Amino acid sequence: MLKSLLKFLAPPVFPDDEDKTRKARYANVITIVFGLAALGFETATRIVRGYTDFRVLDFVMLALVVAMSLGLVMLRRGYVNLTSSMLVVVLWATSNALAASGFGIRDTSFIINFPIILMAGLLLGWQAAGAMTILTILSGFSLAIAEQQGLIRSPSYSVISFAADMMYVFGVNAVLIYLLITGLENEIKRSKASFKELERVNLNLNQAQADLQKRNAELIQRGLELEIANEQVRRRAAQFEALSQVSHAITGIRELETLLPTIANAISERFGFYHVGIFMLDEAGEYAVLLAANSEGGKRMLERKHRLRVGEQGIVGAVAASGLPRIALDVGKDAVFFNNPDLPETRSEMALPLKRGERIIGVLDIQSKEKNAFTEQDVQTLSLLAEQVSLAIENARLFDENRRALAEYETISRKSTREAWARLPKRLNIIGYHYKPGVVSPLRSPIELTESVAGNGAGSQTETNQVVVPIELRGERIGTLVVQSPVGQRWDADQLDLIKAVAERVALSAENARLFEETTARAEREQLVSEITGKIRSHNDPQAMIQTAINELRKALGATRVEIIPQTVRGNDQHKA
Repeated sequence: MLKSLLKFLAPPVFPDDEDKTRKARYANVITIVFGLAALGFETATRIVRGYTDFRVLDFVMLALVVAMSLGLVMLRRGYVNLTSSMLVVVLWATSNALAASGFGIRDTSFIINFPIILMAGLLLGWQAAGAMTILTILSGFSLAIAEQQGLIRSPSYSVISFAADMMYVFGVNAVLIYLLITGLENEIKRSKASFKELERVNLNLNQAQADLQKRNAELIQRGLELEIANEQVRRRAAQFEALSQVSHAITGIRELETLLPTIANAISERFGFYHVGIFMLDEAGEYAVLLAANSEGGKRMLERKHRLRVGEQGIVGAVAASGLPRIALDVGKDAVFFNNPDLPETRSEMALPLKRGERIIGVLDIQSKEKNAFTEQDVQTLSLLAEQVSLAIENARLFDENRRALAEYETISRKSTREAWARLPKRLNIIGYHYKPGVVSPLRSPIELTESVAGNGAGSQTETNQVVVPIELRGERIGTLVVQSPVGQRWDADQLDLIKAVAERVALSAENARLFEETTARAEREQLVSEITGKIRSHNDPQAMIQTAINELRKALGATRVEIIPQTVRGNDQHKA
C-alpha cells in the first residue's frame, strides 16, 4: 500500500523531453504541498476554532484538495502545461476567496500571491509571471476597496489563532519559496552546464568551421585541378579529333607534290596553327629543304627554295640531326630562332622528326602566335601526327616508285611484244591466215584495206561491207582481223561487238601459243645443251673433249665447219679457247 502510494506520488518522467520532465517535477511537488497544506489548514482551523459544522472555509479547502488530486492525475497523463496553469489559477483564486470571505487575512493573501507569481514564472514562463503580477495587483485593489465599502469583513479571532494562521501561511510560503529557490538554483546550474556545453559546442563548431574552410579550400583546389584536367582532356580530345580529320584528309593522296601541301594546309586548319612547314632532307643529308608550307611567309620561303643546314641552323636543323622532338618558346636562348622576317608573329615553335624506320627523312615544323603554346602532352599527340605524316609520305614515295616501275615494265613488255611479233612473220614466212567456210589457208599477199579503216581500227564498216578490227596485246597492235560480209549485208552493233571480242580472244590465244612455242624451243635447247655437256664431260682428255664439242655443235647446228681458235694474251703468256 505504502509502495503504491509512493509510486503514485513520485513525479512523472518523460525521456524524450527534459524540459517537460523538469516542469512535471516542480508541479508534482507543488501539488502535493498545497494538497497537504489544505488538509492541514482545514484540520488546524477546526481544532483551534472549535468548528463542528461545515462552513465556507471547509468547502474551499476540500475543493483545493480535490483540485490538487486532479492535478496529480493530469500530470501522470502528460498534461503538464495544463496542470501548471490549473495550479496557478486555483491557488490564486483560493487565496483571494479566503481573503474575501473573511476567513483569511488580506495581507496574508498578498503574501501567498508572491510565491504564486514565482511559481507561474517557474512553470509557465515569464509571460505568465507578468500576467499573474498584474492580476494580483488588481485583485488587491479590489479587496481593499471592498473592505473599505464594508462588502467584506475583517477576521476577528484571537491572537493565538492569528499566530497559528500566520505561522501556517508563512510555513507554506517558506516551502514554496524553498522549492522556487531550489528550482532557480537548478536552473542556474543547468544554465551553467548548458553554457559550458554551448561553449564546448561552439568550440566544436569553430573547429568544424575551420575544418570545413580547410576542406572547402581543398575542394576548391581539387575543383581547379579537375577543371584543368578537364580542359586538358577536352584539348586532347580536340587534338585527336583533328588528328583523325588530318589523317582522313590525306588518305588516298598518292602524288607527293599534292600530298605535302595538303598535309600542311590540313594541319593548320584543323589545329589552328599559324605556320606549318614540311622539310625533307636532300640526298646527301646535309640540308633540310622546305617543300610545303601553308602561310604566306612560308610560300615566300618556298619561292626562294629555303633550306637549313642539318645540325647548325634553327630547331629544324637540330631536330633533323638528333631525331628528337623539340619545343622553342618566346623566352631564353630559343627566342633567337624567331627572328624570321617571313614569319614575324611566331611566339612558339615545335619541330617533330619525320622518320622512315630509324632513318630521318624530314622535319614537321609547327609555329604558333601564342606564347608557351606547346606542352609535353602536345609533343606526344603531335608525334602521332608526325608518324601519320611520315607514313603518308612513305606510301606516296612507294606508290611513285611502283608507278615508275610499272611504267618501265609496261614499256619493256610492249617493246618485247612488239619485237617478238615483228620477228614472227619473218621466221614463219607467213603474213596471216584466210578463212573460208570449211577452209583455212595462209595468206601469200596482204589484204588491201581502205586508209580510214586501216588507220583507226575502230571496227566500222567500209563501203564494201568490210569490218576491220585491230588485234592488240598490251597496248601494241600485233595484227588485224578483217571480216568480209556477203554482198548487200550490213553488220549490226551486236555483231560488231562480237567481232571485237573475238579479236581480243585471238590476241590472247596467239600470245599464249607464241609463249608456249618459245618455252618449248627453250626447253629443247636446254636439253640439247645438257646432252652436249654430258658427252663432253664423259672424256678426261682435253683434246677428246674439244673434238666432242666440235662434232656435237656441227651436228646440232647443221654447220659445215666449226673451229676453236686459241687466243694469246700478251704479257702473261695465257691462252684462252
